[in-house]
Amino acid sequence: MAEGELPSVLILDIGGTHGVLEDLAALLKKHFHLITMKELLGNKEEMRKKIQSVFVFECRPTIDRELLESLPNLKVIANSGVGVDHLDLKMISSFGVKVTNTPQAVADPTADIGMALMLASARRLVEGSVLNFLGPSYFFGTPRFWCERYDLSESLFGM
Repeated sequence: MAEGELPSVLILDIGGTHGVLEDLAALLKKHFHLITMKELLGNKEEMRKKIQSVFVFECRPTIDRELLESLPNLKVIANSGVGVDHLDLKMISSFGVKVTNTPQAVADPTADIGMALMLASARRLVEGSVLNFLGPSYFFGTPRFWCERYDLSESLFGM
């Protein structure tokens, strides 16, 4: 890497169905030279020596032995997400490559979804929603889905 040149990062693509979001790509471009997988495959001999990092977005690009062997200057794989189950950490570390992730990035939204699912399950919200679309004639003889408690301290809502 020449003086003043940005470090090169391999990504699958920008935008589209599986590519890095365009806003995120714009942010990355401020600090890195982005190389798409298409560019790498189109000019492998030149590009493979420049790449020092791979940015994994939504489990893509797939990190396999062939890719690692083709990138001699690779130093880090940056995974944008919590888990690294989709990465073979032993194989990657055998190439001397480090793996990073963002374990706290979605902790609060995950907790929110967990609570929402528990409350929806306890109050049979999905069933109630389905019955709502079936129409009023379907309601007769079905259990009620609303809360009739005046003291919510013993319910999930009173946690």
